[in-house]
Amino acid sequence: MKSCKVRVHLPFHLRNLAGVTGEVELEVAELVTQRKIIDALEAQFPQLRGTIRDHNTQRRRAFIRFFACQQDVSNEDPDAPLPEVVAIGEEPFLVIGALSGG
Repeated sequence: MKSCKVRVHLPFHLRNLAGVTGEVELEVAELVTQRKIIDALEAQFPQLRGTIRDHNTQRRRAFIRFFACQQDVSNEDPDAPLPEVVAIGEEPFLVIGALSGG
């Protein structure tokens, strides 16, 4: 199966936890989806397991949002294909720490 190089932008606190600066580049199996990106991210950086999605349910954590091509894809099917420009690394997949409060 062919793989794609996907660029992932993490929030500051997750970059610190992973020990990286800037964007992360991941090899992801073709037909790039949110689930495949997070699987690859957690495989390469095991210290991130449980920070982006729940260990048991595999659901996105409440204060984490996903963006692709300036569109919030957080509530979309995690197995839905992401846009081609994300899959080929032209646009990054963004993992954003959501803000709350008033």
